[in-house]
Amino acid sequence: MSQHAMKAAQSQDSVFSGFGKAFDPVFSITQETAADIPAREALLDHAMGPKRRRKSSEKLRRGRVPAEGLAFIARTADGALAGTVRLWDIRLGHGGAPALLLGPLAVAPDLKGAGIGSALMQHAVSEAAKMGHRAILLVGDAPYYARFGFSAAKTDRLAMPGPYEKDRFLALELVEGALDGAKGVIQPAGRKVSIAA
Repeated sequence: MSQHAMKAAQSQDSVFSGFGKAFDPVFSITQETAADIPAREALLDHAMGPKRRRKSSEKLRRGRVPAEGLAFIARTADGALAGTVRLWDIRLGHGGAPALLLGPLAVAPDLKGAGIGSALMQHAVSEAAKMGHRAILLVGDAPYYARFGFSAAKTDRLAMPGPYEKDRFLALELVEGALDGAKGVIQPAGRKVSIAA
């Protein structure tokens, strides 16, 4: 496990106290359930806007379910949905090694700055490492995700399946060397959404 992944795993707790806000919310992180989906979708629409479904990352998620055991929500003490993060199975190029795609990560706008996004990130990285996953990729703000060990250092030979900003295409190796030699366009993998008859 890389140093950043170990740090996330060591500092993980399931109940967090927020910092930086006068109301100091307490929140917990749990597995997402089917009952959380409507509130999660409303939160994503509110936090990210209507263009969120047009991003290249969405092409990798469309018609798929998150990686087994890697969809999390944060709840406030009163049970309200405060944040969400999911990880998705992908392949590093056609027929390439398996990895995870992280996203979207979102926090209720009125709770930003309370540490919820950071806690969700630490929890997601920790759980992915515990499950034996080797690498996580994402498209996002490099300065924000650098604190969790993500960088563009190993994504130069990889590409997203649509428009994206190269300097925002980031990766974290959970196992050192997991991205060595990885190249090609990221491919969706994992379980497909089942359609009830």
